[in-house]
Amino acid sequence: MLERIRHRGPDGIGHRQVGATWLGHTRLAIVDLEEGDQPIGSGEGHWLVANGEIYNHEDIRAETSYPFVTDSDSEVALAAVLSDNPAALGDLRGMFAFIVAGDDGEAVVVRDPVGVKPLYWAHVGGVVYFASEVNAFDEGIREHIREFPPGYRWDHTGSLSRFRDLHVPADLIGSRDEAVKLIRETTIDCVRRRMMADVPVGVFLSGGLDSSLVAAIMADAAPAHTIHSFAAGTASSSDLAAARAVAEHVGTIHHELIYTADDVVRVLPAVVGCIESYEPSLVRSAVPNYLLSQMTAQTVKVVLTGEGADELFAGYDHFREITDHEALRDALVEGISGLHNLNLQRADRVTMAHGLEARVPFLDRDLVNLAARIPIEWKLPGEYGQEKALLREAFDGWLPHELLWRPKEQFGDGSGTADVMRDKALSLVPDEGWSTERVAGLPRPRSREELAYQRMFADHLAGVSPELLGRFATA
Repeated sequence: MLERIRHRGPDGIGHRQVGATWLGHTRLAIVDLEEGDQPIGSGEGHWLVANGEIYNHEDIRAETSYPFVTDSDSEVALAAVLSDNPAALGDLRGMFAFIVAGDDGEAVVVRDPVGVKPLYWAHVGGVVYFASEVNAFDEGIREHIREFPPGYRWDHTGSLSRFRDLHVPADLIGSRDEAVKLIRETTIDCVRRRMMADVPVGVFLSGGLDSSLVAAIMADAAPAHTIHSFAAGTASSSDLAAARAVAEHVGTIHHELIYTADDVVRVLPAVVGCIESYEPSLVRSAVPNYLLSQMTAQTVKVVLTGEGADELFAGYDHFREITDHEALRDALVEGISGLHNLNLQRADRVTMAHGLEARVPFLDRDLVNLAARIPIEWKLPGEYGQEKALLREAFDGWLPHELLWRPKEQFGDGSGTADVMRDKALSLVPDEGWSTERVAGLPRPRSREELAYQRMFADHLAGVSPELLGRFATA
């Protein structure tokens, strides 16, 4: 199992038998490079393996008497599990999935409330298996794999309980000016929090609003010309041109990848297997991100992305079609709650496939909760008919007007890959009779393109339970 996810942690590998539990870990070294190898022990028989980052680990260290033995952010997760404070797990701020096991047979498994970091499990023959990717599990038990739910805690007794809700109810903000101010201040804090690392940090810069704002905040917080930005697209890509302009304006060290139709065709099957999904829109956006991650990993180990802003501030075109305010509010909550097996799954897999960690500041719990306090009518298109008007207003002056108010494009479209991928997919599926074809164990394909991706998916992950894959049926 460890070998199958070696790409996620190219910097080290560790394992340990702890009572009845076997722990294994592949490490991507980002914090405490010298002493942060895992499993990490408590000194009293408990050991931890963790995936992700806990951004407030220094604050937690200052507030607890736990005898830390490393400077690793992951060790505060071990301290939280062993704490007498029932709220300790909820105090962890970041993206994480971790397991703590003890010599006495105890075991605790936890996943962050948004589900930024992946976790799967399978109960087979009295044994419970956990892993960060579906591919890690032996083929013989794939039919038993389920996704571990975000925001939940499980222990060796079989108890599964929610330790923190994603959305915390609060009063609506009464003033639009106050909302704009809070959006600006909170977004800046969330981006800066995710710049925590002992290695260089960069940003995926598509040229769209969300990543451009992240790049501007990072550049403002760091010494001049020390932040690396990365963009990818075909030679005629509108994203590339916009990203170039943003990078020049904010002062990042900019890197571009110009790829061809042949490059897209070459990596497409590997990308479908990598993201563990065959959903067409996800695949289209994953290919340029996969190629981009491959280039980026040669320079930095950590990148910030703009994931989540569209769900917080009604950025997608289909939100415009919802006229009832309560229905739109429900759609936004559903969008955030479902990101863990759509956009976040793609972002995790394409980056970690190359030993690169993606961080998502717009999905910080402070920003998620702030967005829930904003009256829904303020999230509708503003003066220029543009989505995410509040977010644009909040950063007036941070970007040139034409970039701040640039219309949104889907990444696969703006990067110039969507048409190439559709043509490739359609060339693999006959014009007639495709709708009657089935790939064993998978739902009915909704298009010729999806059928092509299903075939590629089955080549990598045959035997996975339809129950696990049902989430794609309405994606």
